[in-house]
Amino acid sequence: MPLTVTRLARACHLARSTVLYYESIGLLKRPRRTAGNYRLYGEADLDRLRQICAYRSSGLTLADIRSVLDAPQTASAAAVLRRRMVELGAAIQQLREHQQAIARLLQSNVLPRRIAMVTKEKWVAVMQSAGFTEDDMHRWHTEFEKSAPAEHQEFLEFLHIPPAEIEKIRDWSRGGN
Repeated sequence: MPLTVTRLARACHLARSTVLYYESIGLLKRPRRTAGNYRLYGEADLDRLRQICAYRSSGLTLADIRSVLDAPQTASAAAVLRRRMVELGAAIQQLREHQQAIARLLQSNVLPRRIAMVTKEKWVAVMQSAGFTEDDMHRWHTEFEKSAPAEHQEFLEFLHIPPAEIEKIRDWSRGGN
């Protein structure tokens, strides 16, 4: 039973445009036409398109599919398939190496840290523009130090304040000089 391009495409779960493309590059033969100029494909075309789909799902390029389908000998078709199998093995090996490299990076704890965008100077400028006086900032630090000393330390480090200055700020926040 003859098939239109749409029915042929549906039979192989392809888009109509894919079938037309395969025809335009010669993977499928140009079909006979009706008096109304509609394409009509036969069983041989359906079988060939099913083969194309099977080879495509195995990762063969269209050029390789053409050489497999048009190969006069089974040996040359098998050579193309063996070559593709070797290529896939190499790609799988490379992906495994990438996986192992990522695993090593995750275990080594050398992940790039987020670059701090806020400095002490920027933070003080923000606080001042919000209306904080020197006394307000002192109260803020005092409260931060009293309620969450470890987080206060971490915040000061985040601002890239040198360790000696951090110690002075924390001492000042505790009521020292």
